[in-house]
Amino acid sequence: MSSRETATARRAGWRRAMRPRSSEEEHRAATPLELLFDLCFVVAVAQAAASLHHAESEAHIGSGLIGYVMVFFAIWWAWMNFTWFASAYDTDDVPYRLTTLVIIAGVLIMAAGVPHAFAEKDFTIPTIGYAVMRLGMVALWLRAAAGHPAGRACALKYAGGIALVQAAWLARLALPEQIGVPAFGVLALAELAVPVWAERGTRTDWHAGHIAERYGLLTLIMLGESVLAATLAIQEGVDTGEASAAELLTIGFSGMVIVFAMWWLYFEHPASDILAAGNRVAFPWGYGHFFVFSSIAAVGAGLAVSVDADLHRAHLGPAAVGLVVAVPVAVYLLSVWLVHIRPHRPGPAVTAGFPAAAALALAAAFTPVPLPVIAAILAGLVAVVLAASYRQARG
Repeated sequence: MSSRETATARRAGWRRAMRPRSSEEEHRAATPLELLFDLCFVVAVAQAAASLHHAESEAHIGSGLIGYVMVFFAIWWAWMNFTWFASAYDTDDVPYRLTTLVIIAGVLIMAAGVPHAFAEKDFTIPTIGYAVMRLGMVALWLRAAAGHPAGRACALKYAGGIALVQAAWLARLALPEQIGVPAFGVLALAELAVPVWAERGTRTDWHAGHIAERYGLLTLIMLGESVLAATLAIQEGVDTGEASAAELLTIGFSGMVIVFAMWWLYFEHPASDILAAGNRVAFPWGYGHFFVFSSIAAVGAGLAVSVDADLHRAHLGPAAVGLVVAVPVAVYLLSVWLVHIRPHRPGPAVTAGFPAAAALALAAAFTPVPLPVIAAILAGLVAVVLAASYRQARG
């Protein structure tokens, strides 16, 4: 049966029993609904990155990073939970599509509240949006429990765990502000523990190739968001005429090289063969992408701060301006290395190259021209990876 015939068969009837799809299904690809889902989630990411950009420019780096991590965790966790669920149980019927719409509505509510959360430290609207997303997932897991008897125990654990933690998130709104951050840390750990507990001794039938593609697509969208953030900042510099063309060209070209190198390094190795090992590898790989995704968006915010510095609008010294790009680049390199490259056993040159490049990127923040130096370091790492791949291919 062709992929078109398979999709047609799955759409027959407005509602079907929610049974797992085969983890060995051929030609499994992201659906148009999943792509729409990703684009709507990136709206919230763009709001978080823009708020981080403004906090960094105003020299409120500590509070800005705390707010960014909190908001980004909620966005990433809701995206990740739906993505893995959909890989196993996507029925593509009317109730499934409508429930997905509810989850999308939740992330848009969250996105609307992000600027206020950063400015006023009021997370009421983002928490409400998060609750909408998570209750949508509870509904999906309950439906899976009803339609898939063999996976009922696992599905009910997911539904119960999500509902319980979500109740705690809502209760957190009543806590004093000074214990809000510690409470967030406890609840974030509880969220991370739910899948580990639910899948103990079992495994949902997610598709390794499909998951790898979904993560790759979100990586591409995140990189695009970073490019957009930097482009809008440069455009503002051009429109105001407050920065020289040479400065803006330097930032633009350096940013382009950095983002392109980040893309190259991520997609040099496929992830599907790593994920084939099952949950033992899938959990650290999936969880580790929090740092991959959040650092990509933070690079875009840092590039925008660099433009602010050239426009004399950033309340930061030269080294701090360099660090707001160098730190997320270093986090990206280390996280991609740990979860995405190292499992491939790429050889000593690449093994040393990623940590060394991360350290050099941090050191570059203290040079007179940090962005071009960081771009050159990443370009050099790409060259090392290419040379190692060529050598390995020749045997």
